[in-house]
Amino acid sequence: MELFSDEYWMNEALKQARIAADEGEIPVGAVIVVKNRVIAKAYNQTEKLTDVTAHAEILAITAASNALGAKYLPECKLYVTLEPCIMCAGACFWTQLGELHFAASDPKRGFTKTDISIIHPKTKLHSGILQEESKDLLQAFFKNLRN
Repeated sequence: MELFSDEYWMNEALKQARIAADEGEIPVGAVIVVKNRVIAKAYNQTEKLTDVTAHAEILAITAASNALGAKYLPECKLYVTLEPCIMCAGACFWTQLGELHFAASDPKRGFTKTDISIIHPKTKLHSGILQEESKDLLQAFFKNLRN
C-alpha cells in the first residue's frame, strides 16, 4: 500500500473535521497537498470567525495560495470531507485546482446537484473516499445538536 494514498490524505482532512466538531463547527475539514506534502489545512470556522464564507475549502485555498505565493493551484490536490457547496466549487474553479477529492456527498447543498461544470475542466474529480467516516461524523454532530 502506498504511504501517501488518497485515504491517507482524506484521514488528514478528517482530523481537521474533528477539530471543527470539537469547536462546535459543522465538521468539515480540508487539506491541500502538493508533491506529497500538506501545504494547507483548515476546517469550517463560520461560527468562530462570524463569517459565512469561512468554509474549510476557502480557508485551505487561501492558505495554499499564501504558501505557494500563487493564485492558481494546478499542481495541488484538495481533500475535503464533504462535497463542496457552489461557493467552494467556484473557488476551486478559479484556482484551477489540479484535483478535488471529497468524501461524503451533500444532497442538499453540494455543487453536483446543480452543475458539475462549476469545476474547472482540467480539475480531476474524485468522490467517496472515506465516505462513511465523514458521514458518521456529520450525522453524530447534527444528532448532538438536536438533543
